[in-house]
Amino acid sequence: MQTPSAGRILIVDDEPDILAIISYNLKNAGYETFVATDGQEAIEKARAYLPHLIILDIMMPGKNGMEVCRELKSQPAFQDTMILFLTALNDDAHEMEGLNLGADDYVTKPIKPNLLISRVNALFRRMKKQDEPVMQIGDLIIDSEKFHVVYQGKPVILAKKEFELLKLLASRPGRVFMRNEILNQVWGTDVIVGDRTIDVHIRKIRQKLGADLISTVKGVGYKFEG
Repeated sequence: MQTPSAGRILIVDDEPDILAIISYNLKNAGYETFVATDGQEAIEKARAYLPHLIILDIMMPGKNGMEVCRELKSQPAFQDTMILFLTALNDDAHEMEGLNLGADDYVTKPIKPNLLISRVNALFRRMKKQDEPVMQIGDLIIDSEKFHVVYQGKPVILAKKEFELLKLLASRPGRVFMRNEILNQVWGTDVIVGDRTIDVHIRKIRQKLGADLISTVKGVGYKFEG
């Protein structure tokens, strides 16, 4: 009987050696892998296999990684697909752009297989945690089925958007969520709201929890500290 894989991963890079190294190590870690050598092939393979995670090189000829990410994330089927960018560029501007597009993590080249595997494992742990109806981070409990929040043993009454915003930030502690990303995921692209709306909701969440679990990253967005 075949052991089920830990998850499906699409690896996209125009360098065959990198594809081979990453695929070999991920398969050894229990993952099912698929590969693509350019942006267009990546989109076709993503549609065919619906991977849980796409490891995506940024600098590729033709359609680059940012363009692939933007195109896939605009489609409902890939809203929850995790994206891990590979880059030779230790560049804050590229990282900010990737996060704004919905990227989950970055790994810089040259790739260290053990580090990459640990990052991938962490992403899959987060994904499984998000799928659970009850999320607990320290003293905070978020129950998605009952729409219920408890902090330090005391119930906290949140409005719908406050609940959704807290759940989004708490789903990935320490990860900075860009303002545009928060607006898209909590309010959607069909509703026009300003940055001030996020600030007001964050302030209300802090007041109702009676604690500052959410940090402001000036000029960028917010992150949950826990």
